[in-house]
Amino acid sequence: MSDPESPRDGDESTGTFEHLPLHPKLRQGVREIGYHVPTPIQQRTIPEAVLGRDVVATAQTGTGKTAAFLLPTLERLLDQPTGRILALVLTPTRELALQAEGFLKQLGRHTRLRGAAVYGGVGMGDQERALRGGAEIIVATPGRLLDHMSRGYVDYRTLRILVLDEADRMLDMGFLPDVRRVLRELPRERQTMLFSATMPPEVVRLAQEFLRSPRMVQVEERTVAAVGVSHLALPVPSHLKLGLLKELLADEAMSSVLVFARTKHRADRVAHQLQQWGFDSVAIHGDRSQSQRVRALEGFRRGAHRILVATDIAARGIDVEGVSHVVNLDVPHEAETYVHRVGRTARAQHQGDAFTLIGPEEEDDFAQIEKLLGFEVRRARIPTFNYSAPAPPRTPGPPMGGRGRFGRPRGGRGGPPRSGGRPPSRGGPPPRNERRRRTWWDRRSRPVTSRPALPA
Repeated sequence: MSDPESPRDGDESTGTFEHLPLHPKLRQGVREIGYHVPTPIQQRTIPEAVLGRDVVATAQTGTGKTAAFLLPTLERLLDQPTGRILALVLTPTRELALQAEGFLKQLGRHTRLRGAAVYGGVGMGDQERALRGGAEIIVATPGRLLDHMSRGYVDYRTLRILVLDEADRMLDMGFLPDVRRVLRELPRERQTMLFSATMPPEVVRLAQEFLRSPRMVQVEERTVAAVGVSHLALPVPSHLKLGLLKELLADEAMSSVLVFARTKHRADRVAHQLQQWGFDSVAIHGDRSQSQRVRALEGFRRGAHRILVATDIAARGIDVEGVSHVVNLDVPHEAETYVHRVGRTARAQHQGDAFTLIGPEEEDDFAQIEKLLGFEVRRARIPTFNYSAPAPPRTPGPPMGGRGRFGRPRGGRGGPPRSGGRPPSRGGPPPRNERRRRTWWDRRSRPVTSRPALPA
């Protein structure tokens, strides 16, 4: 790959979209969205991409990478015949696929080009019709796309452009083998653009394998948190984290809050506890159905929910404007995950606050975060909070959401027993598994008697 493009003094913030090589129809769409000045990643990627060159672009989250690949894709396909697949965008999550498709419709509203999102968790009928010629630009997650490909009706012979969005996130989620399977089915004569917040060695090898002499666009030499984020560390005993979160949320200035929890079960419990305390909160994670996730995100985006409790599935690319605060209830194990989390606030050159609640056992992980950031995060204590209080009583958790195997409802607290059966009456026989266990024990404890001697 070629050497990274060095930043040019003075051209990072000058110029408008009118100075970029874009068709007037696309400029009109950009104006209607309300964009006026391109971000550095857009300013330096679009001129290279519209020429058909392969591109590897790295930039921190919230810098406009989506428009940086959608605008040149639309530009290059304006004069192409419609009714067949011309471009493919691979992205790691359903939310990112829906977000990119929505953004594509806004930017290309004055063109003949159509887009469609292909992702799991919903029916395949509409997606099949889009893949058979109902859309020219497909935004897909790798797993669901492979499902369609296995049925034999995905035709890539006319494909001109491939985009790999959030490549490092696909690596983290274990999707790179699926990505390679898709890429091996695509035409070799194509333009490929790879966008990533970081460039781990596996992503570099992927670029070397599938891109041809790509132009490197590197806005930041290393992953740092978005400009405009104010960081604050709040050391607290682990059993008092929820209590401290309640104390923080009493401040009405925290108008739109994204809370990150480490696990799906913890996210559900936190959202449930906040609701018990009277806060308008909702949880989002991988076990929620697609309709639940869409409703939660839309409600948070509209302001219907003040607090969104999420796992790291929401840490990349979920574009929600006006997030005032990000709260890390749990310190992430990976330092770069912290950067992606706090990037949900201070988007598009706005200001935002990131609070991290640090338990004693999480100090080492947070030290790695400070090392990546390049500075020591200011620490503070909330004067009105009792740090010596015992653990607060826990309210019963919500029933476990989602569905288990074969679509059956998954049981949990307050739900039906997992076995679905009724315990036996006192006078009846024990359950079958207990009979088996008792028989095995009786056989083992039975005294061993010598066998009669065989006749001579």
